[in-house]
Amino acid sequence: MPHLSARRLHPLSLIALLLALLVAAPVLSVLFNLFSGGTADTWAHLASTVLPDYVASTLWLCLWVGLGTAVIGVSTAWATVMWEFPGRRVLEWAMVLPLATPAYVMAYTYTDLLQFVGPVQTALRDTFGWERGDYWFPDVRTVGGAACMFIAVLYPYVYLLTRQSLIERAAGLNEAARMLGQGAWEAFFRVTLPLARPAIAAGVSLALMETLADYGAVSYFGVQTFTTGIYRAWFSLGDRVAAAQLAALLLGFVAMLLLAERLSRGGARFHDSGRAGGSARRHTLPPAAGWGVTVACVLPLAAGFIVPGAVLLKWAFSEGDAQFGERFVGLAINSFTLAAVASVCAVALALLLAYAVRSSRSRLVALARSAVGLGYAVPGAVIAVGILIPVTRLDHLLSGLWQQWTGSNPGLVLTGGIAALVYAYLARFLTVSLQSVESGLARITPSMDEAARSLGLGVGATLRRVHWPMLRGSLLTASLLVFVDVMKELPATLVMRPFNFDTLATQAYTLASDERLQEASTAALAIVAVGLLPLIALSRQIARSRRN
Repeated sequence: MPHLSARRLHPLSLIALLLALLVAAPVLSVLFNLFSGGTADTWAHLASTVLPDYVASTLWLCLWVGLGTAVIGVSTAWATVMWEFPGRRVLEWAMVLPLATPAYVMAYTYTDLLQFVGPVQTALRDTFGWERGDYWFPDVRTVGGAACMFIAVLYPYVYLLTRQSLIERAAGLNEAARMLGQGAWEAFFRVTLPLARPAIAAGVSLALMETLADYGAVSYFGVQTFTTGIYRAWFSLGDRVAAAQLAALLLGFVAMLLLAERLSRGGARFHDSGRAGGSARRHTLPPAAGWGVTVACVLPLAAGFIVPGAVLLKWAFSEGDAQFGERFVGLAINSFTLAAVASVCAVALALLLAYAVRSSRSRLVALARSAVGLGYAVPGAVIAVGILIPVTRLDHLLSGLWQQWTGSNPGLVLTGGIAALVYAYLARFLTVSLQSVESGLARITPSMDEAARSLGLGVGATLRRVHWPMLRGSLLTASLLVFVDVMKELPATLVMRPFNFDTLATQAYTLASDERLQEASTAALAIVAVGLLPLIALSRQIARSRRN
């Protein structure tokens, strides 16, 4: 299909452009604070004291998380798609379960588990008769410990997108490489891995942006990153200009990562020109190798889900929240409603925006898409502040106009309900669904668009009749990722939730901030349980999309 004219934007591109600017507005409002004036003392103090630590800790954290999630996500996706081994049918959908565990919950559980008075070190001292100073034990509250927490909960991003890419790749390509004399590993590195590269890059970038935007885990571990610096400058020192400068550096860092990945592709293309939906026959491994692969897949699942889940269960049954009951049903309904509405809206907007970028040569549309992608790296509370000020003014304006026209006061429509909160979620998490949708579109060759155009199909008809059937797996993956992220989201929810409207995440945070970790376990466990239902259902549906 010929590209839309760059001089005259198609209506689809105009709509996508307006929506993208609306979603990116909170990020832009934060950046506008750079030019609003303020004291230079705070920035000078940060630059001369803690800024080098912010840069070093952030770089090391991103390096380890990027490598760890890529290795674990790609290897487990390859194993579950290409090999037959004990427990594969369960592991292929169970590998995504760590996504239901918030990083800050992981930090609480592993700190209690691995600290000096925790059960692990206590058992070691009782077994071997050691005293303090007789042995060395790794400190979990370090950059390395934080990286391990993030790897354990974020590798499913890479696993999901890479696995979907491997399932949808051209039928028989791996077998053709084997027939041409390539070994199993050579075929993987020369054929399969290059085809899955957009999906791998999308998954790793999502994991890195989630790491960069996290506040709960790094602050609990005492790790100084850009995010902790933004919170300190904005909420502790009261200097929004210094916070905006730190946020701008953070956004610039994310933009450079994304740009470096795109430039590294050069002129490479990753379209799958084979039969859609086909896949190679799985190879049955010998018993010893099969059990080895099973253990290798279970280890990250245990670290990211089984161990923290067991600790939460123990806490919940021994010293859980005494208010557990009807109140928690309401908290779960609130969390589920927010996640469902946000995931549907995010997937719809991502599909519209990604398809507009694919169909148009407009640099303006592409620039707007890039601005949307930066929101995922901004802390949720900063996004909330960027929304709260302009939306509150708009709310009061609309309320005043309505009262003038009708004589009745409708109250605060946007900030008084969940609309503004869903808006914050879209600004924060739209790039999650966008990465998945773009990864799916990248595997569809443009020749199919041209064929549809030659048969008289317009832009909308091509999307509906050609691309939609081929993108269903990617859209399911996108909705899954957004749903679980919203279930776990804390900072924006704390700032923007309506009055007397709590979620499971805010309940867990309130109790944990008072050092009532055992009581907080009930709400944390409920977050995991509610997130598991759609997580399992969608991941199993994606697994069934493979034609055996």
